[in-house]
Amino acid sequence: MTLFWDFISHLPESAHMIMWAMSDRALPRSYRMMEGFGVHTFRFVNAQGVSNFVKFHWKPLLGVHAVAWDEAQNISGKDPDFHRRDLWDAIEAGAFPEWELGVQIIPEEDEFKFEFDILDPTKLIPEELVPVQRIGKMTLNRNPDNFFAETEQVAFHVGHVVPGIDFTNDPLLQGRLFSYTDTQLIRLGGPNFHEIPINRPVVPVHNNQRDGYMRQTINRGKTSYGPNGLAANDPQQVKAADGGFVSYNERIDARKIRARSRSFFDHFSQARLFFNSQSDPEQNHIIDALSFELGKVKAVEIRERMLAVLAQIDKGLAGAVAFALGLHVPDIALESLNSSIPADGDPADYASLNPEGSLAASAALSMAGTIKDTIKTRKVAILAADGVDGASLSTVKDALVAAGAVVHIISPKLGKIISQEDQEIVPDESFLTAASVLYDSVYVPGGTNSVATLEAEANAIHFLNEAFKHCKAIAADEQALQVLESTYFYKKLPAEYSKETVLREGLLVSGQADELSSIFKEMIALHRFWERENPRKIPA
Repeated sequence: MTLFWDFISHLPESAHMIMWAMSDRALPRSYRMMEGFGVHTFRFVNAQGVSNFVKFHWKPLLGVHAVAWDEAQNISGKDPDFHRRDLWDAIEAGAFPEWELGVQIIPEEDEFKFEFDILDPTKLIPEELVPVQRIGKMTLNRNPDNFFAETEQVAFHVGHVVPGIDFTNDPLLQGRLFSYTDTQLIRLGGPNFHEIPINRPVVPVHNNQRDGYMRQTINRGKTSYGPNGLAANDPQQVKAADGGFVSYNERIDARKIRARSRSFFDHFSQARLFFNSQSDPEQNHIIDALSFELGKVKAVEIRERMLAVLAQIDKGLAGAVAFALGLHVPDIALESLNSSIPADGDPADYASLNPEGSLAASAALSMAGTIKDTIKTRKVAILAADGVDGASLSTVKDALVAAGAVVHIISPKLGKIISQEDQEIVPDESFLTAASVLYDSVYVPGGTNSVATLEAEANAIHFLNEAFKHCKAIAADEQALQVLESTYFYKKLPAEYSKETVLREGLLVSGQADELSSIFKEMIALHRFWERENPRKIPA
């Protein structure tokens, strides 16, 4: 931990990345609710040979959602395979995860019109400046038959492109074009990793590659080179007109130097943009994460140096973290933080390279405005015991399932429970194996005996307390109010109920199952009620 933050504190290029890593983006609710985008800039080259720069994005159709930090820690202990299980279960249930492919297109003549270098992998292109155009969709509709053969042996490589996509002078991309091949050579045992079934192209491939470990293809003929006189000059490189790959003819009229453009040394404006774009709860979570991580650093001088870095991003951020660490933000000159200044450079030339940026905030960088109109695949826990009001339970459960949610009935023990209507109900889990952190919301139905049992069940009360702590939607039949009275948050219940109040607080008590079902669905779709967390007061 100490070594990591020592390195980071001397590498201001990492400031933007650290903001993402310390944010809620690093705590996804599900792989199905993660947004992905590449740090590299590629080229699109059309049939006429016209080139445009392009950034690729994957936009989840379920929106971008996160879990709470404390919740993530608990999930790791309760179910270390939580995310893989979630993905597997969704696919098996036919709720296929979907992402739309989006692209940001930048004409070649606009390469230098931005205040940052579009080939700088530590920067992103704000969607307000270049909108993401959605051009396709990816659906995961089948689970692997053999996890190792179909997952562990996948060989990703940025150099595996199709005609129409080409590379740029992005320095990190250029390094990866070499290193990814080298990685797969070592990881998968030789040069024929592309012949492993999961990596094998779905169309025929003709190249001059022969032999090597694990070779699968049996090539006919003696020649694997060209030109040759033994096989009528076969094989030959496929021409562009026949679908072959041809590199873009980039015009270069300049002196080539091994250096980065000056804008590469602006390390803080996009980190500041990211932080300023976050909602208040998201900013508080970043402060908590940095306070936790830096609190584990043993060397005070490293903590102080990181505080100086954070001050370049936002003084309020640095002040709040310093307050949590019991320190003051040191006054360290910007140029002394910038250890990446060229050896022949004048630090004074870079001391002022910390622009505010023309964009104050970007809505696309916050989860606050993500999709919140669906409960598809959300997991809902219904707490019940013998004597439960089976009619209300069924009404709520059926409404949630019809809207695409996954509903589990959780009871004090496994085995059938008997409703007050003398109907048998089979619970899905018991409190022994279920945990609040594995669900998105909780409902407590009525029924005198069931309510009395749950009120006396410590695990049920803990289940509800934890759900509240993690800002989840909680609904209860008015007959179950005595269960809520045993929780620590009962006193936080609003004095008067209205739909507006419920959708703000995320707590609903109603004796009408139909009404409860309707409003509860809206509550679950909102995902979390972060306002429950105590607002942070940043010291002046």
